[in-house]
Amino acid sequence: MMFPPVLLLLFAATSRVHSQVVLTQSEQSVAVAPGGSHKLTCSCSGFTVRDYGMHWIRQAPGKGPEWIIYYYSDSTKKFSQAVQGRFTACKDDSKFDLQMTQLKPEDTAVYYCARDALWWNSYRQLYKNPASFFFFSIFSIVCLILHH
Repeated sequence: MMFPPVLLLLFAATSRVHSQVVLTQSEQSVAVAPGGSHKLTCSCSGFTVRDYGMHWIRQAPGKGPEWIIYYYSDSTKKFSQAVQGRFTACKDDSKFDLQMTQLKPEDTAVYYCARDALWWNSYRQLYKNPASFFFFSIFSIVCLILHH
C-alpha cells in the first residue's frame, strides 16, 4: 500500500533553566512518510541523567498533556498504550532519547522532555503509576507536526 508523504517538523524551543540544569533539543526539521521512524534527543547538562527518572510527555493540538514514557533504566520503565510497541527510550549520562517508529498522524504533538524533580531514591515507590503525577522540575519542548 502506498502512503502519501508526511512532513515531520521539529522546532527547537528555548530551554527551561533551573540553576545550572539545562535540557535542550536541537532538531529543526525532517521529512518522513507515514510508518516512518525518527529519533528525538534531549541533551542534558548540570546533572547526571542516569541518576534521575526521565519522561516524555506530548500535547496534541487542542488536547491536554499526555504522558507517554517514563524511563529510569531498562528494567524500570513504563509506556502509555498509545505508544507501546512503537516508541522506545534510552539514556546515558548526558542525554535522553526517544526512538519513534511506525509514526501516525495522531503522533502530531508538542513533545516535552522532562526530568523528575527529585532524585530517584527519594520517591521510587511512586513509580507504580507515573501517569498519576507530574512532578517535574525541568523540561524542554519540541513540536512534531505531520502533514499529508
